[in-house]
Amino acid sequence: MKPVPPRRIKVYVKVTSDFDATGYMQPRIITWSDGRVFRIETVKDFRPAGMGRDNPFADCYTIVVKGETKYLFFEKADRHQTGRIGRWYVECPLVV
Repeated sequence: MKPVPPRRIKVYVKVTSDFDATGYMQPRIITWSDGRVFRIETVKDFRPAGMGRDNPFADCYTIVVKGETKYLFFEKADRHQTGRIGRWYVECPLVV
């Protein structure tokens, strides 16, 4: 029998990012709500994350933090929400 992966929840985080000369958003620093700060060492990959996920309007960044590969998501705002582009989140295991 295949093991069932643990359920995950979205945890919204503050992300400091730059835009490069081509217009791509480059996340640089993640700040948790408790004040912990993590520098993103590199962005290894970027792709749409909507396939098979609950939000088809998200992008997934494969990043390296403290030498470990992690996933950071950018959830695009509804086009009717003026003044808001979107927000960042990570997926964390649901603790029951």
